[in-house]
Amino acid sequence: IEDTEAPDGFTMMLELDGKPMPLPESMKTTLNSIVQDLGDIPPEYLEAAGPGAYPAELLEKEDPANVWTGTYHEEGAFIYNEWDFQRRHYKKNWCALRELEVTPVYDDFVQKTLNKHHGLIISLRKTFEALRGEDKNLKRQPDGETIDIDALVEAYADKELGMEMTQNLFVRRHKVDRNIAVLFMVDMSGSTKGWINDAERESLILLCEALESLGDRYAIYGFSGNTRKRCEIYKIKSFSERYDNDVKAKISGIKAQDYTRMGVAIRHFSKLLLEVDAKVRMLVTLSDGKPDDYDNYRGQYGIEDTRQALVEARRNHIHSFCITIDETANDYLPHMYGAANYIVIDDVPKLPLKVSDIYRKLTT
Repeated sequence: IEDTEAPDGFTMMLELDGKPMPLPESMKTTLNSIVQDLGDIPPEYLEAAGPGAYPAELLEKEDPANVWTGTYHEEGAFIYNEWDFQRRHYKKNWCALRELEVTPVYDDFVQKTLNKHHGLIISLRKTFEALRGEDKNLKRQPDGETIDIDALVEAYADKELGMEMTQNLFVRRHKVDRNIAVLFMVDMSGSTKGWINDAERESLILLCEALESLGDRYAIYGFSGNTRKRCEIYKIKSFSERYDNDVKAKISGIKAQDYTRMGVAIRHFSKLLLEVDAKVRMLVTLSDGKPDDYDNYRGQYGIEDTRQALVEARRNHIHSFCITIDETANDYLPHMYGAANYIVIDDVPKLPLKVSDIYRKLTT
């Protein structure tokens, strides 16, 4: 079977039980792309990756012809483009992302954290309360809580001169609306297992305790996945949810998952932020390393896609910041986030305090 689109004169063939079969167009495109990137098709690419997370009863209901259109993998998922820096264009509808729930764990982790950092929490609350600022006094109002003495004196002077007295004789207190929305995206890749996961969870608990005194709208989501067809985010707290016992149990239930495909997660979180009516929108990442995934989403490719997703967010006036414990982060984060929009934590116990400190700087 001749394939004029195959690179360097290659001929692509598909055999089933020893008999040649015509290649679907989508498979031709995929095979040609792999050969262009790698120069060959690795043997492991020709083996089934495993049963996956899709039940057999779902597959039985599908038309077999839909295998090549990705119906099995994209049912009910959010579909996003991905930036290919080598070809300088987007791979259209490349990533399938699903929003999953974190299984709540009703244990003593939250209470232990509150006890462990009791003094720090008090200090953070006071600091965050100061960020609210004092309410403004609006003078010369038609109604209000107190009399505006200056306006009253001027009104009597006008009366003595035969002029009409103004009715704007009051002072009204005006509450300052910060109008800020912040989304914290938490790395839940496999490399966060252990003490890193504990540090992330402690940071989120302290942050929530402080933010509750401030009144800003905030959301918390985790992200992980395995290949472009199984990108996953984990809802821990949405913008509309209260910080209650269920949310605390979800923070306690955060655990390490798979890989770190960051670009698609940033695009989805940017979409969620744009749905919030806010004057200032921020996306803060807690991570332990660079973008990485099983299907060659690593190295320069993953870094460039993540950078492009952050550029897209910036175009939509979303401010992004990254807090990481990766000692090699200085090699790639300036390129992704910009020199002033990230910080490397070399002392993990300081992570909870640094998260709160960065938040204060970004919102004042």
